Amino acid sequence: MTEVPLGFLLVDAARLYRARLDRAFEQAGLGLTAGEARTLAHVSINPGLRQGVLAERMNIEPMTMVGYLDRLESQRLIARDPDATDRRAKIVRLTEMAAPLLEKVLAVAATAREEALAGLAPDQRDALRTALEQVRANLSPPSRSPEA
Repeated sequence: MTEVPLGFLLVDAARLYRARLDRAFEQAGLGLTAGEARTLAHVSINPGLRQGVLAERMNIEPMTMVGYLDRLESQRLIARDPDATDRRAKIVRLTEMAAPLLEKVLAVAATAREEALAGLAPDQRDALRTALEQVRANLSPPSRSPEA
């Protein structure tokens, strides 16, 4: 039997993990779609980004991002502030109201992550993280300012 190429394994694992996260968010009863929950998590991890950059990081269309942000803003979970360097652009930030819900989102994600990593020893988890960080660094475009 032919060994499955590493790229196939990586993409398939990412696809399955995303599907598991989406199911977990949908089943958690948080009052958010999976996309909205992922958006809150991304804004938390990447504070101060323009909404277009956030869409790129999440690998979604800008109009999809606008929909997520509109719904999150209507729930007063995020705010969009003018970018001081380009008044046409908006910087996305979490509001204080987001904190309790974000905590639940991160707990749901942690449970799904534990399912995905079941059977891996702590040193294997560390090695996987290190390897994935290196792959990401190898494939990332040269750094631009975080607000770009």
